[in-house]
Amino acid sequence: MKFKFLVLSALFLFLLTASNCSSSSDVNEAPELDEVDTTDPVEEEEEEGVEEEEATEENYSTMTVPADPGSGLEWEFQDFSDDFEYEAPAGNKGDAFFNKWDDYYHNNWSGPGLTEWSRDIPFVADGLLQIPAKRKEGSDKISTGCITNKTRVQYPVYVEARAKIMNSVLANGIWMLSPDDTQEIDIMEAYGAEYSESAQASHAWYEVRMHISHHVFIRDPFQDYQPKDAGSWYMKDNIKWREDYHTYGVYWRDPWHLEYYIDGVLVRTVSGKEQIDPLFYTNATNPGDTSTDTRTGLNKEMDIIIDVEDQDWRSSPASGNQSDTYTPTDNELADTEGHTLKVDWIRIYKPVEK
Repeated sequence: MKFKFLVLSALFLFLLTASNCSSSSDVNEAPELDEVDTTDPVEEEEEEGVEEEEATEENYSTMTVPADPGSGLEWEFQDFSDDFEYEAPAGNKGDAFFNKWDDYYHNNWSGPGLTEWSRDIPFVADGLLQIPAKRKEGSDKISTGCITNKTRVQYPVYVEARAKIMNSVLANGIWMLSPDDTQEIDIMEAYGAEYSESAQASHAWYEVRMHISHHVFIRDPFQDYQPKDAGSWYMKDNIKWREDYHTYGVYWRDPWHLEYYIDGVLVRTVSGKEQIDPLFYTNATNPGDTSTDTRTGLNKEMDIIIDVEDQDWRSSPASGNQSDTYTPTDNELADTEGHTLKVDWIRIYKPVEK
């Protein structure tokens, strides 16, 4: 009887154990492979970072160029463009900057009027080229900056920059100039101030206009032609250009054709001998001589320049009329943020065969 009891007890325990094992297996059943998250969180963050870098690069170098390169051609990005995604302190700018730029004008001239360019003014920080302006201590001079690209450009070429101009009566410029200073293309030139304590006349006309133009010069005796038509002072919806970043571009297609683009829109075309050089200043044999026509137009290599200026035609007008005078006061210059030109990027493209 005792033996029978032991056998029955063993059988009961066996069945109970088997039942528990079956039940446990149901609860802890292994998930299918496609339900397992095998992603390394660190790797995922790194991949997202790469995607963000690629998106930034897309926004800068491969975003659409608004100009048409021509039949059978496409735009080729030039590596001396710059997105300013590096640090370049004013006094020690480093290789990233100096591989592409000189921190001065393209010759030893220190600037027009009250301007005094200094190498230790421009700097790169927070992904921006920044050129502030301040009063030179103990003088009436404006201490500010100018940079020049080390690679010259020549037509056909498209040059475009994204910039935020100063809230200042000072001139902000992104432009191109031939080494002999006889041919110039102004991609943008702005006087964006909201007001001027020193100027009795209203500055409202300038603050809503962007100057887009070109010059041809005779240096001796000095003569300067630039278009004077209303279209050279672009205005749209009373936009105050100082309030935001905008893109400014020019397609220098050939010696006789310029197209100006603002925020990706064609806003001005200057084309033909009578618009580019009606006074024969680019005559190859005798500049200014209208008896022969050997005009070359805008045909020379040019340096790309970004700068700030106190231009003498504004600070010391020929009329001598104080109401026509525009130059910043010490109080205005104390607003450093308002007196800093900021450039997000500048890009250059050449048309090439597809």
